[in-house]
Amino acid sequence: MGKQESEGANPDYESNSNHHGNLKTAPNDQSFLTILDDIKSSKSPAVINYGASWCGVCSQILPAFQELSKSFSKLKFVYADIDECPETTRHIRYTPTFQFYRDGEKVDEMFGAGEERLHDRLWLHS
Repeated sequence: MGKQESEGANPDYESNSNHHGNLKTAPNDQSFLTILDDIKSSKSPAVINYGASWCGVCSQILPAFQELSKSFSKLKFVYADIDECPETTRHIRYTPTFQFYRDGEKVDEMFGAGEERLHDRLWLHS
């Protein structure tokens, strides 16, 4: 990575904004804490997708989640793998779980997948 590419890059999270809309992926607990702090101090609405690499349903809905991040530009999209962020996601009992935030507060939660269901919930919170 060249000097210009690394300037301004936040090492606390992986941003996939060039390829997947405004989606951030938390590679570890510390980065997820940074993302959560950002969500909780922001007025912007956000959605967090808690999943796992071994979860078949999670793998099926993730491409749709990535595509939807392009369509709902007012929402911040976050993906957290429960195995990569074990401390900060230990409260998650089902995968996938989607949590919706507005004005820094969790306002809704959805368990399971379904692209149309997810789209409708995103529309509701955007």
